[in-house]
Amino acid sequence: MTEFEYTTLNVRREGAVLVIGLNRPNKRNAFDPTMLNELAAAYGAFDRDESLRAAVLYGEGKQFTSGLDLLAVAPALQQGTSLVSDSGINPWQVEGTRLSKPLVAAINGSCLTLGIELALAADIVVAEESASFAQLEVSRAIFPFGGATLRFPKAVGWGNAMRWMLTAEPFDASEALRIGLVQEIVPDGTHVERAIQIAQLIARQAPLGIQATLANARLAERESEAAAEAELIPTVQKLLASDDARIGLEAFINRTSADFVGH
Repeated sequence: MTEFEYTTLNVRREGAVLVIGLNRPNKRNAFDPTMLNELAAAYGAFDRDESLRAAVLYGEGKQFTSGLDLLAVAPALQQGTSLVSDSGINPWQVEGTRLSKPLVAAINGSCLTLGIELALAADIVVAEESASFAQLEVSRAIFPFGGATLRFPKAVGWGNAMRWMLTAEPFDASEALRIGLVQEIVPDGTHVERAIQIAQLIARQAPLGIQATLANARLAERESEAAAEAELIPTVQKLLASDDARIGLEAFINRTSADFVGH
């Protein structure tokens, strides 16, 4: 992966896992145009780097993110100016290219507005016990435009999504777990460590199989189950012809661990 100089992110590698930290703690990790563009750039670099197999997103300081720095971003939104470079991937993945590899979100403190939409755009979400959530847009005379209207009802059910999107009330980690926004709650201060553990477990699996699983599930979500069904056999035929399939079969026969190469 090409190294970038980020001003609003802390980015590091842990083996095949890219760990991305939102780093504006003095601004409650609110997204200004720079952080939006840098996170998009980090996502794009992660997706293009074949040596990286999973990523973790977390917030530095006492909270994940307070959402959008509306005063800083509003002018660009009103003018229709893109906040994502051509080489980047929209962090909310509501337009353009989506990540082809798994992303684990680690939530602490407050996760507000666009923060929830970042979680919805992730594949797995871990939250610390004291985390809190709120979809506040309607209280600010706007609406959730980062994907919540598309994904929240599918993820947690219509009534659960509308309960929180239409009232702008906060809810806690146990409610997030109950409705399915969060997959695991961990003790305070351990959310990043746990997210990295999950990402590293994913990174040990066959990359082509992981990417095919994501792609087929997303095809079913975005288009139809019929479209995804039509790709099942053709996709597995391609995978069976890969080096990783041979490596996996040899490991199974020899009862050893597979060291997948991604092709």
